[in-house]
Amino acid sequence: MPETLHPLQALLDARYADASPKMAEFHPESESVEAALAVLLQHRSARAYSPRPVAQPVLDLMMAAAQSASTSSNLQAWSVVAVKDPERKKRLAALAGGQRHIEQCPVFLVWIADLARLEAAGARHNLPRGGLDYLELMLVGVIDATLAAQNAAVAGEAQGLGVVYIGGIRNKPEAVAQELGLPPRAFAVFGMCVGYPDPERPSDVKPRLPTSVVLHEERYDAARNEQPVEDYAARMLSFYQAQGMKTNGDWVQHSLHRVRGAESLQGRDRLVEALKGMGFENR
Repeated sequence: MPETLHPLQALLDARYADASPKMAEFHPESESVEAALAVLLQHRSARAYSPRPVAQPVLDLMMAAAQSASTSSNLQAWSVVAVKDPERKKRLAALAGGQRHIEQCPVFLVWIADLARLEAAGARHNLPRGGLDYLELMLVGVIDATLAAQNAAVAGEAQGLGVVYIGGIRNKPEAVAQELGLPPRAFAVFGMCVGYPDPERPSDVKPRLPTSVVLHEERYDAARNEQPVEDYAARMLSFYQAQGMKTNGDWVQHSLHRVRGAESLQGRDRLVEALKGMGFENR
């Protein structure tokens, strides 16, 4: 009699193929644990959406999940702008490099590293706030926004939504800040398209590097990376071809093309200059 696979094993196989962890010894304490893990393991980028709108209660739950994320010192140094207006989405899509799924999605969330709220509170109460000028606080805002956004993404996917992150929102940070009315010390870290995936244009689960490459024991071991990375690169080339994706070769070639120099950063090479002009001293 053939062995019965754990319900999560198919999801792990889709993510890792032959390198997937085996779940024979995994015994979740409840069905809810298994369901939560299934949502996480099935994540994929959705770039095509149905016209179905996202109801406000669904968005509210995403925001409650976002605000339940960890936050450094409870500073909650983030905000999010929900954009639904078609014309504003069109302008943001142009600023982000012409990504049409920004225009198509029902809701475009722009996640903000927000030190402006603390700056304003300090000014009202005449309290010192020189720490806001340091890179550490900038990082706190970016990390807080990222943790919150990922919680929101999982909450959305649990409700049947699809999402895709948009780093291109950093291409022209000053113009994005003007479009969204951001005050000084507020910076758009990334965008997130949100909507119900178009069933006629589904996306597949994208393979990831083997866990053995990213999980190190006690100390970082660079020697273990070489062969697994090359094997993964070959697997990703097959994935790119199956998906009809235009790339610059396998994963290694494609990734190194993305980081080849300032010309590949699409305007983000001047991010330090832009941030200083937006009120971030970053000492």
